[in-house]
Amino acid sequence: MDADELSEVLDLIEVRSMPSGGFAARAPWVAGTDIEDSLKFVAIVSGRARLSADGIDHPVVLESGDVAILNDRSWVRLDDGSDAVQRREVEPEQDFSSPRLRHADRSTDDVVVGGRIDLSPAGRLLLHHALPPVAHVKGTKTSIIRESLDRLFAEVTSNRMGSGFAVRQYSQLILLEVLRAYVEQTDVPPGWLRVLTDETLRPALRLLHAGPGTPCGLQELASATAMSRTSFAERFRAVAGVPPLAYRTRWRMLQAQRALRDDDTRIGVLAASLGYSSEAAFSTAFKREVGESPIRYRRRLRPEASPSATTRASRAPTAPSSRKIHSTQCVG
Repeated sequence: MDADELSEVLDLIEVRSMPSGGFAARAPWVAGTDIEDSLKFVAIVSGRARLSADGIDHPVVLESGDVAILNDRSWVRLDDGSDAVQRREVEPEQDFSSPRLRHADRSTDDVVVGGRIDLSPAGRLLLHHALPPVAHVKGTKTSIIRESLDRLFAEVTSNRMGSGFAVRQYSQLILLEVLRAYVEQTDVPPGWLRVLTDETLRPALRLLHAGPGTPCGLQELASATAMSRTSFAERFRAVAGVPPLAYRTRWRMLQAQRALRDDDTRIGVLAASLGYSSEAAFSTAFKREVGESPIRYRRRLRPEASPSATTRASRAPTAPSSRKIHSTQCVG
């Protein structure tokens, strides 16, 4: 199977989607809450809802099977979408096995599920720039989302053996399908999400994401896409928002951040695995891209690692990490 660059990135930024609450109500109703998570999703299992949030000019109408991702919003308000003057306040329930949710009549009830999207700090930055304040994906455009929502709701309300595992899988599948559908339904702005789904540039991305020693100078990248150097560079920048070699650096830094966050790999070993000629060159590039040195980044995210332990780790031999690092030692 060919390399799947989108899956690589989603794994690298450690995206995790999980439902956190829901409700079933009959019109007229209203529900609202402050948002603490940087990324939150709202899914309509049945019925409809009207969504309002800070930063959007007009409410978004959500139909059955629709999903909305709220990007860095501070509050959200949902209602049944009617013109009723008075509505009943609905409190979302965190216990999905509650009788009201388990016995919801989906032919008459509006059933709503909300949840959070967890990812690494680098992932939050990537999705923040890739998504609008509210990314709306219509379930009528993809049956997979509607079917997955049905199965997710059945699992969270049934409390069957293995339901926790099933909920995690369906949540991940829904998020993936939402991102796919968003790219297909929307004019996605230049950035990582758009370039990862561009079929013309995929051969070049394979080279940019490949292992040490793989040639990926501008000529090699252009040849892989059967384009001239100039045409390739212009198209890549228009789609990705950055030049090819700047994208390569960002890809390296994503790999570096995960390794520093999760592994005890020495800085020098990490630098070499990512194609840098020296630890100093890697540290300079990392600080320029991330805003702090690799050692400081590791200590901040792993406070249990004392300075003395970090120093010893940087000097002493260490066993290779079991996690595979896709490095990008390129020419040009």
